[in-house]
Amino acid sequence: MATWAIGDLQGCYDETARLLEKIQYDPAKDALWFCGDLVNRGGQSLEVLRLVRTLGAGTVVTLGNHDLSLLAVAERTEAEQEKVNPELRSILFAPDRNELLAWLRGQSLLHHDAGLNFTMVHAGFAPRWTLPQAQRAAREVERQLRGPEYGRLLKSMFGNKPAIWSGRLKGIERMRASINVLTRLRYCDQRGRIAFAEKGTPGTQPPGLYPWYEVPGGIKRDTRIVCGHWSTLGRFAGLGIYAIDTGCVWGGALTALRLDAEDPYFVTIKSTRKPPAGREMD
Repeated sequence: MATWAIGDLQGCYDETARLLEKIQYDPAKDALWFCGDLVNRGGQSLEVLRLVRTLGAGTVVTLGNHDLSLLAVAERTEAEQEKVNPELRSILFAPDRNELLAWLRGQSLLHHDAGLNFTMVHAGFAPRWTLPQAQRAAREVERQLRGPEYGRLLKSMFGNKPAIWSGRLKGIERMRASINVLTRLRYCDQRGRIAFAEKGTPGTQPPGLYPWYEVPGGIKRDTRIVCGHWSTLGRFAGLGIYAIDTGCVWGGALTALRLDAEDPYFVTIKSTRKPPAGREMD
């Protein structure tokens, strides 16, 4: 049995199929972890959702910002849904849309496996979050997403404020802050205030900002963390962090990380895609 974590798919179905073939994925015995952003920009998001949903009991998904955005758009009027890009419309007006969206809404914000000593999240941890604190923040959002009033959260979760997570936050501000950390974080200051506009490689950020995993005074955690969301960072292994968003949709690569190996290792397939027109690489 093998356990693999796979980076941001973003609607790249062909590359996903090629990568599963390369790692010799066997649904009868292998486990797959997907670190979020299954959809948007790659042109094959409907096919990706249908595939991942049927991959077997060993499949784990943590939601990314693009996945949450799709769920939020699905709460708008039909006329408003008609205005989004054709790729997302293919999901929103598919005959199995309700089943796909309900399945997506039931996925996690954070997944922890004590046996493997790995935790997966789409973006990152607040600098002073312990693992139990991160788990509590994720569970609060998940309960809301899976509950009867999920629409209220989806209609209110967007926004850059608050930009810093605090245990004193309540209600929608607390949910939004948790979502921003778990699905949008790249750089922050020493207090944990997120710099949402900064997306470049480490070393290009303004003074006083740090990659979330290098903030001075940040918590040292016993768990290893696998994450995506940051295509300009690319493949990275260090400080207990394994970053696996290698920019498939931007013409980069799609990457899998073997989690159960004594020394975790990467397997990559090259993308032949042209970057989406008029889009800023992130």
